[in-house]
Amino acid sequence: MSNVAVIGAGVMGLAAAYHAARAGHSVTVFEAGPEAGGMAAHFDLDGLSIERFYHFVCKSDVATFALLDQLGLGDRLRWRPTSMGYFTGGELHPWADPVSLLRFPALDPISKLRYGALMWLSAWRDTWDALEHESARAWITRWCGAKVYDLLWRRLFDLKFYEYADNISAAWVWTRIKRLGRSRRSIFQEELGYIEGGSQVLVEALVAAIRAAGGRIVLSTPVEKVVTADGAVVAVRAGGVQHPVDAVISTVPTPFVGAMAPDLPEEWRSRYAAIRNIGVVCVVFKLRRSVSPHFWVNIVDDEISTPGIIQFSNLRPVPDTVVYVPYYMPTTQPRWSWTNDQFIAEALAAIRRVNPSVTAADVLHAQVGRLRYAQPVCPPGFAAMLPPVQTPIRGLQIADTSFYYPEDRGISESVHLGKQMADALAASPLPP
Repeated sequence: MSNVAVIGAGVMGLAAAYHAARAGHSVTVFEAGPEAGGMAAHFDLDGLSIERFYHFVCKSDVATFALLDQLGLGDRLRWRPTSMGYFTGGELHPWADPVSLLRFPALDPISKLRYGALMWLSAWRDTWDALEHESARAWITRWCGAKVYDLLWRRLFDLKFYEYADNISAAWVWTRIKRLGRSRRSIFQEELGYIEGGSQVLVEALVAAIRAAGGRIVLSTPVEKVVTADGAVVAVRAGGVQHPVDAVISTVPTPFVGAMAPDLPEEWRSRYAAIRNIGVVCVVFKLRRSVSPHFWVNIVDDEISTPGIIQFSNLRPVPDTVVYVPYYMPTTQPRWSWTNDQFIAEALAAIRRVNPSVTAADVLHAQVGRLRYAQPVCPPGFAAMLPPVQTPIRGLQIADTSFYYPEDRGISESVHLGKQMADALAASPLPP
């Protein structure tokens, strides 16, 4: 048994701590924030406990299923038919099934055929090596033509990635298509899952299991430094106190790594620093009125500055309509400094553009969540940019959501990598 410090109490950190504690290690989780859960944590939306940043489960999320079963929560997973819409040309169109594609008025038959072929083949493709060095823009244009890219994709990329939009990995986009394409009841019906009670149910179960195994979770206590000696971890300094440890698993965003682990070789710290991230401002509404019959709506409209809206209550049943309006952007953008009220006003305008029958009187409550490091930017060749999880310092593993690549951020990816890092403790020689 060894003393293990886990830095970060998001789902990846909690999963790593859970599996390490089950393996017999003495585990302490250090979290800078006041609560565990990270992006999966809940907040109070006018009496409703709900995720600050929305989550959903797909049928390929086997790591989530295994963890839920281990925690006795397998019976809390629910599946529900969902759908997608596309708002373009001032109209909301159904999307993401063959009939909707055939009826979509803005594309010619050849473009529809090419687009449908790309989506179908991507959903059932199993390898990504051939896409690793190609941009999503080049890949989609090569398959579907410039017209399809310009009409359906360009503005979505521009509003999420801004100056990085033309240089996003095709492999990263492919995995998003594949994950959703395989979460279907049939070619005509998408089906997504949710945890009854929300993702907080999983977070609380992990926290309870870690404590039951003798682990500790220390909140509001950032780790200031990983202390090393003779090329190995010996302690972490957190809250001004030095805690002796044999191993460290860091799951915090890589921009924090350079200062936190100054004994890493310069080349390694440079590789972490080269990973770009964008932030997110997510407006969450509780409404009297439904906005859309769809779970998500992609938006291509010059008057709307968000790439989409998510009516979460069309997945997880709750008493009122709950809608998320995310604004992704590099934190260098001037709009990042907007007030919460400015974002709420703009988000409501976007909702009313999609459904003019919604008025300000329909807003029961609105809150805003912000995260500076929300989405890693994955350019072509990103796999080679990522350093190994095991660092040159013995006993120190480092990863964040960028290490899920080519998969996107998600609970299942967090659970999977967290378990891998915990399992690696047994394979790595630790100080006596």
